Amino acid sequence: MLNLDEKTKKYAYAAAFALVALLSVTLGVKLFTASTLTTGTVTYLDSKKTTVLELTAAATTSSAAITMIPGDIGTPIADKLADLSGYTLIVLCAIFLEKYLVTIIGRVAFGWLIPVSAVLWIAGSFITRFEYLKRTAWKIIAFSLILSFSIPASVWVSRTIESTYETSIQETIDSATQSAEEIQNNAENQNLWDRFISTIEGGVNTVTQRFEGILNNFIEAVAVLIVTACVIPILVLIFMFWVIKMVFRIDVPLPRNLRLALNRGNAPDQS
Repeated sequence: MLNLDEKTKKYAYAAAFALVALLSVTLGVKLFTASTLTTGTVTYLDSKKTTVLELTAAATTSSAAITMIPGDIGTPIADKLADLSGYTLIVLCAIFLEKYLVTIIGRVAFGWLIPVSAVLWIAGSFITRFEYLKRTAWKIIAFSLILSFSIPASVWVSRTIESTYETSIQETIDSATQSAEEIQNNAENQNLWDRFISTIEGGVNTVTQRFEGILNNFIEAVAVLIVTACVIPILVLIFMFWVIKMVFRIDVPLPRNLRLALNRGNAPDQS
């Protein structure tokens, strides 16, 4: 039998978890879905989406322009530029996913997961055979907090990295668009095209080299976007799982390969 102090403590914890569930449903959902909190993130993702679309359009236009160069000298570059659209599509899908999750995750975490975890903890506290539910409740709470803060944190890291490359990406888009328009305008008339080539030292080879430089800039820009839109959110999520595991000693369920990697990282040095 429990003594009076233990009963009082149990009821106090139950009341505290009930209050947490109530505040989560009311204040938590409003806070993490409020426009003032999500507007900055959504605005950043929209600007990033615009950059990806501009980059894709510039790559497509450049690819089409290079095919107008006489002979097959520019075909490999044109093919490479056309292939970049597949990678930008991946980035675009990642951006849309982050944008939708910004508002959905807060509602799911604070409107459903945390209240459910509170109910599970109370049930595990008062029913002896269901005591394991208390551990499950803590895992759900940790998982909910990780989901709620992962996207804002990844957006902050991505924004910090992209601020360094923002100018170079825009210059790549402008340079590719200008070169493509220049070639297309002159290629419409054979006489103008011949005159255009003759005025450039090195002729067609110089034009091709110009697009080779543009291709390299495109590859760099797409690599930055893939890192900031796809890789960083995953790394931030893994880092937050690791912090929860290390600080709170909560064993949050993870994929087997990721769990083995984290365990190797936590293993003491045997040397």
